[in-house]
Amino acid sequence: MRLDAAGYDRTEAVPERLAVVTGGNKGVGLEVCRQLALQGVTVILTARDEKRGKDAVESFRCESDINIIFHQLDVKDDDSVASLVRYVEGRYGKLDILVNNAAVVGVAADEEGLKAAKIDADTWISGRAANLLKEVFQNTVDEALNCLNTNYYGCKRVTEALLPLLKRSTSGARIVNASSAASELKRMPNEKLRNDLSNIEIWDEERIDALVNTFLEDLRNGQLKEAGWPMWLPAYSVSKMVINLYTRVMARRHPDMRINCVRPGFVKTDLVWNLGLLTPEQGARGLVMLALLPEDGPTGCYFDQTEMVNVW
Repeated sequence: MRLDAAGYDRTEAVPERLAVVTGGNKGVGLEVCRQLALQGVTVILTARDEKRGKDAVESFRCESDINIIFHQLDVKDDDSVASLVRYVEGRYGKLDILVNNAAVVGVAADEEGLKAAKIDADTWISGRAANLLKEVFQNTVDEALNCLNTNYYGCKRVTEALLPLLKRSTSGARIVNASSAASELKRMPNEKLRNDLSNIEIWDEERIDALVNTFLEDLRNGQLKEAGWPMWLPAYSVSKMVINLYTRVMARRHPDMRINCVRPGFVKTDLVWNLGLLTPEQGARGLVMLALLPEDGPTGCYFDQTEMVNVW
């Protein structure tokens, strides 16, 4: 064994393709790890909870010819992100694929009330459940802050930290950001903001951050409806809208990379209290497809599972 200056074993050959998947210990993220590994990608499965992450990797023990490694990651914590970067830098020296999948829904829920409401999938997906579940979901400031810090700032924090390693990819870097139907602009009541969101030329990261702060201020003041924000899972919806914006801004800034966002579909996971219709295997397909795009593949686009659609 030969250790480098950071103490990592350098006798192991650097894999042809290396991926980091956030929120990889369950649901769609776990399935993304499995499907990428089956394609010959070495996968670093990350999760906030170390035991759950290690248990997830252990679940693949019986599957031969796949290489999945666990590393702890809390996307909200700068030190945790820095630890992951040091690990990837020290052991591999580069990164080829980043899948930003970690997410929370951003409301406090009365789960018994949710079960009693018996909301069907069409009502949930369309957002018509907003009025039906007003007494079930609480849109608190704390839940919104956690949601935005995980779904948007967490994605941004991890992406920016790993960019230097992604730039070293010899196979062409791919960044895939998990989005949602809740992000689609037809759901934005505020017409001016809807028009602004469709014009990518006016956006940069500073302006996106300012938009997030405006949303939070309106939430604190109890003015979400009056200001024209989405009322169906508002923090989650806004977090995914700004993920779409961030994806397009990053794709414009890094034209040599393939950077896209994707709606996995209404998947049966604990993110939506297992109300979904699709299996995690089905939900993972779009993310995996975008992670393995050819060099001339699209960038700065939104996909509904495996189909490119225009939601701007």
